[in-house]
Amino acid sequence: MSTATLTSKGQTTIPKDIRDALGLKPKDQIHYTLMPDGTVIMRAKTRSILELKGLLHDPEREPVPIEQMRAWR
Repeated sequence: MSTATLTSKGQTTIPKDIRDALGLKPKDQIHYTLMPDGTVIMRAKTRSILELKGLLHDPEREPVPIEQMRAWR
């Protein structure tokens, strides 16, 4: 179990073990869901396919020949 303290501005730091478990990085968004019993569910916002556009593309990298890709299998 992890504990965090709420500041006077309503801010808190998410403990490192929680950030690591959720794969959170700086600037990531978090969704909070308040359940009827008072439990809060915190989830890392998943990225849309549009946000991932160009993520793996490196224009300066040479293309890998298909034969080389098959050899990696």
